[in-house]
Amino acid sequence: MDSTCDHGLAKPQAAWGAVFSMALCVAVLIASEFMPVSVLTPIAVDLGISEGRAGQAISVSGMFAVVTSLVIGGLVKHIDRKRVLLSFSLLLVISDLVVTFAPTYTVLMIGRALLGVAIGGFWSMSTAIVMRLVPEEAVPKGLAMINAGNAIAATISAPLASLLGDHVGWRGAFLLVVPIALLALVWQWIGMPRLPPRGRKGPGNVFRLLKRRQVTLGMAAIFLLFMGQFALFTYLRPFLESVTGVSVSMLLAILLLMGLAGVAGTWTIGHMLRTRLYSIVIAIPLVMALLAGVLILFGSVPWAVTVLLIGWGFFGTAAPVGWGTWLSRALRDDAEAGGELQVAVIQLAITLGAAVGGLLFDAFGWWSTFALGAVLLLGSALLAAAAVDHGKARA
Repeated sequence: MDSTCDHGLAKPQAAWGAVFSMALCVAVLIASEFMPVSVLTPIAVDLGISEGRAGQAISVSGMFAVVTSLVIGGLVKHIDRKRVLLSFSLLLVISDLVVTFAPTYTVLMIGRALLGVAIGGFWSMSTAIVMRLVPEEAVPKGLAMINAGNAIAATISAPLASLLGDHVGWRGAFLLVVPIALLALVWQWIGMPRLPPRGRKGPGNVFRLLKRRQVTLGMAAIFLLFMGQFALFTYLRPFLESVTGVSVSMLLAILLLMGLAGVAGTWTIGHMLRTRLYSIVIAIPLVMALLAGVLILFGSVPWAVTVLLIGWGFFGTAAPVGWGTWLSRALRDDAEAGGELQVAVIQLAITLGAAVGGLLFDAFGWWSTFALGAVLLLGSALLAAAAVDHGKARA
């Protein structure tokens, strides 16, 4: 049986089974959150709404994830963290069932709101829990494993959801996620050790962390990174269909190649983080801004778009690994509160990116969402550089 490395043990051992169960749950969370990207058009047609409005299915989950991540610490401060994670995993199952059988746009949004609660709660505690499940020297490996769930979901969910959307409908794509979510729930129940709550080192308000200038700069960089990324990523399918003019099979191939590139990027960059963390968190948004700009210029050239999106998948999927490692170092004394703040920032960024991107997409066309993404990503690189400089000055 796995044992936890909590402070009560004389010789802590890593509870890798529990970490694996979290990674599987993360994969399902990510797949559920972003599956609308690959079935955006079928959802819009089925429910009789615009593609921009259908994109708000991502926005609503992000909005509820923001609220949950900000309040969850106070609500569950006396509850075993294992029970908390199991509750969010169960909510994930319920949410996917609601979305699968949603008869109207309103019910779809309710299901997506439940998903947002699960995302905000699970993600906000993931870094702090990994830091309790494995020894300190193994934390980067544990975080990389959790984020590998993200990469795997990016690899499988987009092409599979698109394929199923064309053969059994978008509802069938969401229904497929349910048994995997149930497996993650059972695995956590069996493999996760008890994790009694720990007292925080400061007041409950997570915004107190922003008094540290390095944290403020880092969180601002994270915000612009994810807002820019998802202003573009949310509307990839309509872009590929209407601008690049790819077939369904080519669309599936591009999404699959992006996912595989994300797995490779997570593995490659994860191994570099121990010695090159700061240069990586600066380089990722800088490269992605360049890719977004070039996509605007060559959006109608299929081979060029394919190459550029492979690069986008490589760097974009690896971004959370870098910033998760940054969090474990910059806020190791208050990781749970730091995780709550980081998830709130990320989900707010995703919400605004999808929402503003949808408004621009409907009003001005695809190029405006891509231009917005490029500008925001460039700003993220500049703020990341400022956070690095401040951190080195304090060291």
